[in-house]
Amino acid sequence: MRLNQIADNPGARKERMRVGRGIGSGKGKTSGRGVKGQKARTGVSINGFEGGQTPIYRRLPKRGFNPLHPSTTEAVNIGRLQAAIDKKKIDAAQPIDEAVLKKAGLCSRTAGGIRLLGTGELKAKVNITVTGASASAKAAVEKAGGSITVLVPPKAETAAKAEKPKGKKK
Repeated sequence: MRLNQIADNPGARKERMRVGRGIGSGKGKTSGRGVKGQKARTGVSINGFEGGQTPIYRRLPKRGFNPLHPSTTEAVNIGRLQAAIDKKKIDAAQPIDEAVLKKAGLCSRTAGGIRLLGTGELKAKVNITVTGASASAKAAVEKAGGSITVLVPPKAETAAKAEKPKGKKK
């Protein structure tokens, strides 16, 4: 067998129908699109149009909530922090802040802050300052002999401070 002898099975490839080539072709004049109107034209934009009645996406109630300004904190696990210390990208003797974490390549941006998470194991004694930290991350840093400073208090504490005692109305 040679490359020039290879062929498809008979009937495996179907030739395309040439439309708009006269009434005798069977697909002349309107080319199988029916008659006039928007659907006969190219670029039809009536997806979701239901003949003038209120469409389903407007009949059904809206659900969920998309915040206007979602928090964009970036997560860093303590296991990745320890790996960066082992590779000498971060000096554990120096104080570690968000700029040091970004320079070491543990996060791509610091605009929304960095949240320290407790996945992994931390062996080095570090003094770290981050925007937020999970309870397990705090425990891991303190277990290793280091200290952690959280810049933004957890939501539960801020909600308790914001709640005012209710007095009796006169």
